[in-house]
Amino acid sequence: MSVLNPLRKLRKRWKAFWYVNWIKTYYFNLKMFPFKTAMKLPVFIYGDYKLTNLGGKVIIDAPIKRGMIGFGHHFAGRTRSCGLGEIVIAGTVVFKGNVHIERDVYFQVGYDAYCEMGNFTSLGYQVIFICRERIVLGDYARISYQTQVIDSMFHQLIDLKTNTKKPKTAPIHIGTYNWIGSRSTIMKGTKTSDHTTVGSNSLCTKDYTDLGNYIVIGGVPATLLQTDVKRDWEGEQSMLDKLVRK
Repeated sequence: MSVLNPLRKLRKRWKAFWYVNWIKTYYFNLKMFPFKTAMKLPVFIYGDYKLTNLGGKVIIDAPIKRGMIGFGHHFAGRTRSCGLGEIVIAGTVVFKGNVHIERDVYFQVGYDAYCEMGNFTSLGYQVIFICRERIVLGDYARISYQTQVIDSMFHQLIDLKTNTKKPKTAPIHIGTYNWIGSRSTIMKGTKTSDHTTVGSNSLCTKDYTDLGNYIVIGGVPATLLQTDVKRDWEGEQSMLDKLVRK
Protein backbone atom coordinates (compact mmCIF):
# COMPACT_ATOMS: atom_id res chain seq x y z
CA MET A 1 0.00 0.00 0.00
CA SER A 2 2.87 2.39 0.74
CA VAL A 3 4.02 2.02 -2.90
CA LEU A 4 0.54 2.15 -4.47
CA ASN A 5 -0.63 5.34 -2.75
CA PRO A 6 2.05 7.62 -4.32
CA LEU A 7 1.38 5.99 -7.70
CA ARG A 8 -2.35 6.67 -7.39
CA LYS A 9 -1.64 10.30 -6.47
CA LEU A 10 0.71 10.67 -9.44
CA ARG A 11 -1.87 9.14 -11.78
CA LYS A 12 -4.55 11.48 -10.45
CA ARG A 13 -2.33 14.54 -10.97
CA TRP A 14 -1.42 13.36 -14.46
CA LYS A 15 -5.08 13.00 -15.42
CA ALA A 16 -5.88 16.42 -13.94
CA PHE A 17 -3.05 17.99 -15.95
CA TRP A 18 -4.36 16.65 -19.25
CA TYR A 19 -7.96 17.45 -18.32
CA VAL A 20 -7.15 21.17 -18.63
CA ASN A 21 -7.31 22.66 -22.12
CA TRP A 22 -4.02 24.55 -21.84
CA ILE A 23 -4.23 26.34 -25.19
CA LYS A 24 -7.64 27.85 -24.40
CA THR A 25 -6.63 28.46 -20.78
CA TYR A 26 -3.62 30.58 -21.79
CA TYR A 27 -5.64 32.33 -24.49
CA PHE A 28 -8.46 33.26 -22.11
CA ASN A 29 -6.15 34.57 -19.40
CA LEU A 30 -3.94 36.57 -21.77
CA LYS A 31 -7.01 38.00 -23.50
CA MET A 32 -8.89 39.03 -20.35
CA PHE A 33 -6.21 40.08 -17.81
CA PRO A 34 -3.04 42.16 -17.53
CA PHE A 35 0.06 40.04 -18.22
CA LYS A 36 1.13 39.61 -14.58
CA THR A 37 -2.35 38.42 -13.61
CA ALA A 38 -2.69 36.26 -16.71
CA MET A 39 0.52 34.37 -15.93
CA LYS A 40 -0.95 33.28 -12.61
CA LEU A 41 -3.65 31.44 -14.63
CA PRO A 42 -6.60 32.25 -12.35
CA VAL A 43 -9.03 30.81 -14.92
CA PHE A 44 -8.83 27.23 -16.19
CA ILE A 45 -10.71 26.10 -19.29
CA TYR A 46 -11.43 22.37 -19.17
CA GLY A 47 -12.34 20.28 -22.18
CA ASP A 48 -13.70 21.63 -25.44
CA TYR A 49 -15.35 24.88 -24.32
CA LYS A 50 -16.13 27.24 -27.21
CA LEU A 51 -14.83 30.78 -26.66
CA THR A 52 -17.34 32.62 -28.84
CA ASN A 53 -16.87 36.20 -27.64
CA LEU A 54 -14.31 37.56 -25.18
CA GLY A 55 -14.78 41.23 -26.00
CA GLY A 56 -15.98 42.21 -22.52
CA LYS A 57 -14.26 42.59 -19.18
CA VAL A 58 -13.45 40.08 -16.41
CA ILE A 59 -12.60 41.34 -12.92
CA ILE A 60 -11.42 39.16 -10.03
CA ASP A 61 -12.27 40.88 -6.75
CA ALA A 62 -10.41 38.40 -4.52
CA PRO A 63 -6.86 37.17 -3.89
CA ILE A 64 -5.57 35.73 -7.17
CA LYS A 65 -4.94 31.98 -7.11
CA ARG A 66 -4.11 29.53 -9.86
CA GLY A 67 -7.21 27.80 -11.25
CA MET A 68 -9.60 29.50 -8.82
CA ILE A 69 -12.21 29.81 -11.58
CA GLY A 70 -13.01 26.87 -13.79
CA PHE A 71 -15.14 26.56 -16.94
CA GLY A 72 -15.90 22.91 -17.66
CA HIS A 73 -14.75 21.92 -14.18
CA HIS A 74 -16.15 18.45 -13.49
CA PHE A 75 -17.48 18.32 -9.92
CA ALA A 76 -20.82 16.49 -10.24
CA GLY A 77 -21.53 12.83 -10.95
CA ARG A 78 -21.60 12.95 -14.75
CA THR A 79 -18.20 12.27 -16.34
CA ARG A 80 -18.88 12.71 -20.08
CA SER A 81 -19.45 15.92 -22.01
CA CYS A 82 -21.78 16.65 -24.93
CA GLY A 83 -19.45 19.41 -26.15
CA LEU A 84 -22.06 22.15 -25.60
CA GLY A 85 -19.99 24.44 -23.35
CA GLU A 86 -19.81 27.99 -24.67
CA ILE A 87 -18.59 31.32 -23.28
CA VAL A 88 -19.84 34.73 -24.42
CA ILE A 89 -18.49 37.66 -22.40
CA ALA A 90 -19.40 40.95 -24.09
CA GLY A 91 -20.23 42.78 -20.84
CA THR A 92 -18.63 42.76 -17.39
CA VAL A 93 -18.15 39.71 -15.16
CA VAL A 94 -16.92 40.06 -11.58
CA PHE A 95 -15.70 36.97 -9.74
CA LYS A 96 -15.63 37.41 -5.95
CA GLY A 97 -13.65 34.24 -5.25
CA ASN A 98 -13.62 30.57 -6.29
CA VAL A 99 -16.20 29.82 -8.98
CA HIS A 100 -16.93 26.44 -10.56
CA ILE A 101 -18.82 26.08 -13.83
CA GLU A 102 -19.55 22.54 -15.00
CA ARG A 103 -19.42 20.97 -18.43
CA ASP A 104 -21.84 21.92 -21.22
CA VAL A 105 -22.87 25.25 -19.65
CA TYR A 106 -23.91 28.10 -21.95
CA PHE A 107 -22.56 31.23 -20.24
CA GLN A 108 -23.53 34.55 -21.82
CA VAL A 109 -23.04 38.10 -20.50
CA GLY A 110 -24.31 40.51 -23.14
CA TYR A 111 -23.19 43.97 -24.17
CA ASP A 112 -23.39 46.51 -21.32
CA ALA A 113 -24.61 43.74 -18.96
CA TYR A 114 -23.18 43.12 -15.49
CA CYS A 115 -22.72 39.73 -13.85
CA GLU A 116 -21.34 39.13 -10.36
CA MET A 117 -20.54 35.68 -9.00
CA GLY A 118 -19.81 35.29 -5.30
CA ASN A 119 -17.25 33.05 -3.64
CA PHE A 120 -17.96 29.32 -4.11
CA THR A 121 -20.79 29.90 -6.56
CA SER A 122 -21.33 27.14 -9.09
CA LEU A 123 -23.29 26.38 -12.24
CA GLY A 124 -24.11 22.72 -12.75
CA TYR A 125 -24.16 20.52 -15.83
CA GLN A 126 -26.05 21.96 -18.85
CA VAL A 127 -27.09 25.18 -17.12
CA ILE A 128 -28.17 28.00 -19.44
CA PHE A 129 -27.00 31.31 -17.97
CA ILE A 130 -27.91 34.44 -19.92
CA CYS A 131 -27.32 37.92 -18.52
CA ARG A 132 -28.61 40.80 -20.63
CA GLU A 133 -28.90 43.41 -17.84
CA ARG A 134 -27.72 42.34 -14.36
CA ILE A 135 -27.38 39.03 -12.50
CA VAL A 136 -25.81 38.78 -9.04
CA LEU A 137 -25.17 35.44 -7.33
CA GLY A 138 -24.27 35.67 -3.65
CA ASP A 139 -21.56 33.62 -1.96
CA TYR A 140 -22.25 29.85 -2.01
CA ALA A 141 -25.11 30.16 -4.50
CA ARG A 142 -25.27 26.74 -6.15
CA ILE A 143 -27.26 26.30 -9.37
CA SER A 144 -28.05 22.66 -10.10
CA TYR A 145 -28.02 20.91 -13.47
CA GLN A 146 -30.22 21.81 -16.47
CA THR A 147 -31.44 25.00 -14.81
CA GLN A 148 -32.05 28.25 -16.71
CA VAL A 149 -31.05 31.63 -15.26
CA ILE A 150 -32.20 34.31 -17.70
CA ASP A 151 -32.83 37.99 -16.94
CA SER A 152 -34.51 38.69 -20.31
CA MET A 153 -37.58 37.50 -22.16
CA PHE A 154 -35.85 38.47 -25.46
CA HIS A 155 -39.04 39.40 -27.34
CA GLN A 156 -40.98 42.62 -26.88
CA LEU A 157 -44.45 42.32 -25.33
CA ILE A 158 -47.08 45.07 -25.49
CA ASP A 159 -49.78 45.66 -22.89
CA LEU A 160 -52.89 46.13 -25.04
CA LYS A 161 -54.81 47.84 -22.22
CA THR A 162 -52.29 50.66 -21.90
CA ASN A 163 -50.57 50.28 -25.28
CA THR A 164 -47.21 50.33 -23.52
CA LYS A 165 -44.22 48.08 -24.00
CA LYS A 166 -43.33 45.74 -21.15
CA PRO A 167 -39.67 45.73 -19.98
CA LYS A 168 -37.71 42.98 -21.70
CA THR A 169 -35.14 42.69 -18.89
CA ALA A 170 -35.03 42.98 -15.10
CA PRO A 171 -32.17 42.20 -12.67
CA ILE A 172 -31.84 38.85 -10.92
CA HIS A 173 -30.37 38.67 -7.42
CA ILE A 174 -29.76 35.30 -5.75
CA GLY A 175 -28.85 35.54 -2.05
CA THR A 176 -26.00 33.86 -0.23
CA TYR A 177 -26.15 30.16 0.63
CA ASN A 178 -28.86 29.47 -1.93
CA TRP A 179 -29.50 26.11 -3.54
CA ILE A 180 -31.43 26.11 -6.83
CA GLY A 181 -32.78 22.65 -7.60
CA SER A 182 -32.35 20.93 -10.95
CA ARG A 183 -34.34 21.87 -14.06
CA SER A 184 -35.62 25.08 -12.52
CA THR A 185 -36.15 28.35 -14.37
CA ILE A 186 -35.04 31.62 -12.79
CA MET A 187 -36.53 34.47 -14.80
CA LYS A 188 -36.11 38.25 -14.88
CA GLY A 189 -36.97 40.08 -11.68
CA THR A 190 -36.27 37.11 -9.40
CA LYS A 191 -34.82 37.97 -5.99
CA THR A 192 -34.18 35.51 -3.17
CA SER A 193 -33.09 36.04 0.41
CA ASP A 194 -30.13 34.31 2.08
CA HIS A 195 -30.44 30.58 2.83
CA THR A 196 -33.20 30.00 0.28
CA THR A 197 -33.71 26.56 -1.26
CA VAL A 198 -35.59 26.29 -4.55
CA GLY A 199 -37.15 22.91 -5.27
CA SER A 200 -36.47 21.11 -8.54
CA ASN A 201 -38.57 21.97 -11.62
CA SER A 202 -39.64 25.32 -10.17
CA LEU A 203 -40.39 28.61 -11.93
CA CYS A 204 -39.21 31.78 -10.14
CA THR A 205 -40.37 35.11 -11.52
CA LYS A 206 -40.56 37.68 -8.70
CA ASP A 207 -39.13 39.06 -5.45
CA TYR A 208 -39.28 36.43 -2.68
CA THR A 209 -37.22 38.31 -0.10
CA ASP A 210 -40.28 39.30 1.95
CA LEU A 211 -40.62 35.60 2.87
CA GLY A 212 -37.46 35.84 5.00
CA ASN A 213 -34.39 33.62 5.29
CA TYR A 214 -34.10 29.84 5.76
CA ILE A 215 -37.01 28.97 3.50
CA VAL A 216 -37.92 26.46 0.79
CA ILE A 217 -39.88 27.65 -2.23
CA GLY A 218 -41.01 25.63 -5.22
CA GLY A 219 -43.65 24.97 -7.84
CA VAL A 220 -44.91 26.66 -11.00
CA PRO A 221 -44.94 29.48 -10.16
CA ALA A 222 -42.81 29.12 -7.01
CA THR A 223 -44.51 29.65 -3.64
CA LEU A 224 -43.47 29.20 -0.02
CA LEU A 225 -43.26 25.52 0.96
CA GLN A 226 -41.33 25.47 4.25
CA THR A 227 -39.77 27.80 6.78
CA ASP A 228 -36.87 27.39 9.22
CA VAL A 229 -34.95 25.02 6.92
CA LYS A 230 -31.38 25.30 5.63
CA ARG A 231 -28.86 23.20 3.75
CA ASP A 232 -26.04 21.76 5.84
CA TRP A 233 -23.35 24.03 4.40
CA GLU A 234 -21.03 23.48 7.36
CA GLY A 235 -21.15 19.73 6.81
CA GLU A 236 -20.16 20.19 3.16
CA GLN A 237 -17.28 22.56 3.83
CA SER A 238 -14.60 19.86 3.70
CA MET A 239 -15.88 18.73 0.28
CA LEU A 240 -15.80 22.30 -1.01
CA ASP A 241 -12.30 22.86 0.34
CA LYS A 242 -11.13 19.69 -1.41
CA LEU A 243 -12.64 20.99 -4.66
CA VAL A 244 -10.49 24.12 -4.41
CA ARG A 245 -7.31 22.11 -3.91
CA LYS A 246 -7.80 20.06 -7.09
